Amino acid sequence: MVEPEVDTGAVLVLPSAGPDPIPFAEALAAVVGYARARRPLRFRSPGVPDGRWVRVPAYGWARFDAAPASTGPDADVLLGEGLHGRLDRDGWTDVHDALARVRPLVHDAVRRAAGRPLWTLPSGEFSVLDEPGTVGSLLREVASAAGAHPGHVLAALHHHHPALVPHLTRTTRRALLPHLEEGDSGVEAVVRRELAANERGFAALESAAARATGDAAPTRLRLHDVLLWLATTLRWSHAVHAGRGPDAPG
Repeated sequence: MVEPEVDTGAVLVLPSAGPDPIPFAEALAAVVGYARARRPLRFRSPGVPDGRWVRVPAYGWARFDAAPASTGPDADVLLGEGLHGRLDRDGWTDVHDALARVRPLVHDAVRRAAGRPLWTLPSGEFSVLDEPGTVGSLLREVASAAGAHPGHVLAALHHHHPALVPHLTRTTRRALLPHLEEGDSGVEAVVRRELAANERGFAALESAAARATGDAAPTRLRLHDVLLWLATTLRWSHAVHAGRGPDAPG
């Protein structure tokens, strides 16, 4: 397969992430920084009672994007924890039960999509006018049934269906809400529009990010999520700086 050419002057236009176009090189640096940035952590153990400083991954790439495919329900919960932190006993049960509860809805969405990625689906699949049974309506039902820890649930589902089920958090969902248009079935419609409007840019970003990081190849659906999360949580500058630093790959 011929890889998309990268236009160094290209930009991504993502209104949900802010009013200004994002230069392609900056978007790539942000993704690489998300994958490679480290932060200091004070570590203590019986062998080192006074503690010592270690550098650990700043973001969830190694624990989620580069993690192998799940092997069962318990591993699904672990994937969610890789992005959103450890759960207590009640939280673990809640996520475990929610994943079982939404499984039929996800199955119906996958069957309806018929192998097509979210960004190639017709707009009607995300319009209330074409409901019921659309992909958009099914994804909305999944989000509604995701329980008390929707981020964990959607993280696991995205890992299983990386081209169809968006990973959304409360933060990124709030950023998408102002961009809903009349008739949209949910915020997934906004994600689809932005991916479709930037088709060539995200195709190139998929290839460039996979080459630059070397240990994972997230779909453009996940890359959109990463860019939006970095922008809306004020971590953009840190990730870009890390992605352009001397230790960055490529």
